[in-house]
Amino acid sequence: MRLASLKVGAEGRGRDGRLVVVSRDLAWCADAAAIAPTLQAALDDWDHCAPLLEGLAEGLEHRAVPRLRFHEREAASPLPRAYQWADGSAYVNHVALARRARGADMPQSFWTDPLLYQGGSDGFLGPRDPIPLGDPDWGLDFEGEVAVITDDVPRGISPEAALGHIRLVMLANDVSLRGLIPGEIAKSFGFFQSKPASAFSPVAVTPDDLAGRFAGGKLSGALEITLNGAPFGAARAERDMTFDFGRLIAHAARTRDLCAGTIIGSGTVSNLGADGGPGAPISEGGVGFGCLAELRAVETLRYGAPRTPFLAPGDQVRIEMRDDRGHALFGAIEQTVIAG
Repeated sequence: MRLASLKVGAEGRGRDGRLVVVSRDLAWCADAAAIAPTLQAALDDWDHCAPLLEGLAEGLEHRAVPRLRFHEREAASPLPRAYQWADGSAYVNHVALARRARGADMPQSFWTDPLLYQGGSDGFLGPRDPIPLGDPDWGLDFEGEVAVITDDVPRGISPEAALGHIRLVMLANDVSLRGLIPGEIAKSFGFFQSKPASAFSPVAVTPDDLAGRFAGGKLSGALEITLNGAPFGAARAERDMTFDFGRLIAHAARTRDLCAGTIIGSGTVSNLGADGGPGAPISEGGVGFGCLAELRAVETLRYGAPRTPFLAPGDQVRIEMRDDRGHALFGAIEQTVIAG
């Protein structure tokens, strides 16, 4: 089953969107208001709502219910705002590469104990919304990620049991301001200003409807990223993922319950190179990168300094994943940077 939230009304009203069920080809949708007005409402009563939404989805596929054209530009992020957004760094290769480029040691614990930060969740960008940039010196970057939405997760859950609480899977662009991160890390109190609003794919999909692509807490497939129309990344999401989503959820729930509607992110999808070392750009036969920071780290290791700039107004990034027939699984995040 595929779910989306359409934008509703003027700014400040209908800010949680209007829940719709989306067809498998992402061309049509059906209003789900009679079942649940918003995705959060459906998650709060998932055991009751999910079978009804599944029935509506089947009716949509057979043209047995009223339907409307689904336009990704009209979609908000599946949860336009959430009670909790916690982003991990499941691809430890990404962290190791960044630290190596700046000459910092890599603590051994990073390979056994997940990294996780709590991001701002009171308002997300829509998948086609522009990304505002206040100051070019802030170092605007995108991060292509996988994310899951959970139902209520009890405190102290095991990683194996945590997998059973994943209700939806989607893609993410975790927007980062690289120029502000070092100063915040130096305070030893976590990210805040360096992590503005993120965006998620137009559609969130139940694990059972991903044709076997979601198993063992990992999503299989190439995360395709283009920058200004040119291929930038095609890393495989199932490879080099040190911590699966069961581990990430259990880590987040170690000392507290997680409420329905919690979003857990994977961190930047990152693959090792064919020789086990740093990856290479697509233009050189590699799978590319999930963010500019990783490319800049490779450039630093090669040339002594980064050569690729961070994002500037007018730049456009697109993030998506396709099935074996070339059809988008979650729709596309496509955002343009604007001055603001």
